[in-house]
Amino acid sequence: MRQSGTNLPKVGRYNRAVVLDRIQLADGISRQEIAQHTGLTAQTVSGIVRKLLDEGIVREDGVDRSGGGGRPRTRLRINPGAGNAVGLHFDPAELTCAVVDLLGRPLITQRRPAPLGTAPADVVAAMADLVRDVLAEADLPRSRVLGLGLACPGPIDQELGFVVEPPRLVGWNRVPLQRMLCEATGLPVTIDNDATAAAIGERWAGAGRGVANFAYFCIGTGVGGGLVLNHQVYRGGSLNAAEFGHTSVLEDGPQCYCGNRGCLETLVSPEAIVAETYRRLQQQPTDTVLLEPFRRDPDMLNHAVVRVAAADGDPVAAAVIDEAAQRVASVVVNVVNVTDVDLIVLGGRGIRHVEQRYVDAVATAVSTRPLSRHIRVVEVTHSPLGPDAAVVGGAALVLHHIFSPQLSVLLPN
Repeated sequence: MRQSGTNLPKVGRYNRAVVLDRIQLADGISRQEIAQHTGLTAQTVSGIVRKLLDEGIVREDGVDRSGGGGRPRTRLRINPGAGNAVGLHFDPAELTCAVVDLLGRPLITQRRPAPLGTAPADVVAAMADLVRDVLAEADLPRSRVLGLGLACPGPIDQELGFVVEPPRLVGWNRVPLQRMLCEATGLPVTIDNDATAAAIGERWAGAGRGVANFAYFCIGTGVGGGLVLNHQVYRGGSLNAAEFGHTSVLEDGPQCYCGNRGCLETLVSPEAIVAETYRRLQQQPTDTVLLEPFRRDPDMLNHAVVRVAAADGDPVAAAVIDEAAQRVASVVVNVVNVTDVDLIVLGGRGIRHVEQRYVDAVATAVSTRPLSRHIRVVEVTHSPLGPDAAVVGGAALVLHHIFSPQLSVLLPN
């Protein structure tokens, strides 16, 4: 692959994004501090800030007089009301839509069941109705909306905006979802894998703010992931990197729909956790509150019930959840050894109520097993965005695409 240069207009756009990114990450920052952090000249920073102020994206907000005897420094902040983005999360069971401000803070959020077993056109129509309702509730003119970001199951052909045979959507073969949603809503649409979108949401408004290298694990119906390396979203050759759920954990484990055996996803999915709980309850343990409900109606014993019981300290449920958390921890150690990230963020509906059990298992693993543990210990945290990480991430796709510095901008088309 040949190395190509760039041109000054592209450098100018990149520098603008660098300055804006620094302002967005800081809770008030001066022009001088931006220059110090970015390596740009004071003149370049001043020119970029002047344009951002004129556009209303940035505002001057107070004066910092803590710099000794020097001149007071004017603090710069993002103007959160300068624009809005719409996020849409398409889960096979649920549609979630939110409007966020420029800081990624949700203003309005609505949820409704996804139409199951229907054609893509019907799902897109339901999406468009939801977007329309959310914008009406937010009372936003279309001129304020920068775009719509769709977080959906992958894999995704990013170049064409196609969803390519997602595992839980039968008949969805190379669906041009980006174009269809754009036509249905009249908004520019950015599309990405839901876990990658959630990672971008964490970078914009969650635990990943300002962190150069981190990995996001989304544990839900399946297990997805996102990688940020050197402040850039890492996508890989097909733009579908970080499929952590398809890391093989057991060589002779269950068959996975991807074609491999013993994938992490097959061992920690809701179905797997419920099946393991059934197996243990069939041994008639006497120290669990789950045994009587299981005897009365096994179908009532779902993933949420197991998680809540584990959170309450039930020994059978806790043992099942802790075993799943150990499986996740093993894959996290592999990711840390390969990528050398500084932070692991755990999120997704699949760990709701038992977040700390997963965090503790992973934190113990990364403090004792990676090769780099004697140099520094990787931080592990639960997503502060919680179940809304993907829908905030959808909106953050728009903000990230418009405002964040991306090295791909400097490359020739």
